[in-house]
Amino acid sequence: MKLREYSAGTVKQSFWFSEFRKVIHLLGQGMTLTDIKALNKEQNIFAAPTQERATQIMNTIAIRAASLDASIYPLFEQSDVSTQKLIALVAIMQTDRLFFEFVYEVVREKMIVGSHELADSDIRIFFKEKQLQSDKVATWTEYTLKRLGRCYKTMLMAAGLTDRAPGSREILKPILDPELESWLRKHGMDLMIHALTGVR
Repeated sequence: MKLREYSAGTVKQSFWFSEFRKVIHLLGQGMTLTDIKALNKEQNIFAAPTQERATQIMNTIAIRAASLDASIYPLFEQSDVSTQKLIALVAIMQTDRLFFEFVYEVVREKMIVGSHELADSDIRIFFKEKQLQSDKVATWTEYTLKRLGRCYKTMLMAAGLTDRAPGSREILKPILDPELESWLRKHGMDLMIHALTGVR
């Protein structure tokens, strides 16, 4: 995967699954991202509360969709909802380096050692380590890191990788659809398989 700069932009974002699904469907119908952006501007296809929010959602979803090869569209359309959510999660990890590293270094490691609990302390330790490794992350405030941690928990829960419990959450190891696993391998995304299934 292409290494992007660390970003805290996720605090303004959401999992936006239904929006992602709509965009993938329209792309599969032959529309371009430019077409869909124009359609969103005209019709507010995500029913966002403001034009500004509609544009922000569209721009974020466009970046996520563009991170995946177009051959994912038919696979996405024929998959069940749990697999579609994993594809949406892969798109987020493709476009958010820090979130990918969180899933790979924290969630994956927990699955490997057989621990099923994701605690707030795990998130705090992860960010403290990143602050030591990155001058950019080191400048982020405690408030930003807390918001980011909450966003990460929400993303994982929305994707089906954790339960909804307050505080510590149970990690729910997903069963990867063989066709999705094959697609990921074919596109050089083995690290995504490792991150999602907890393998070395």
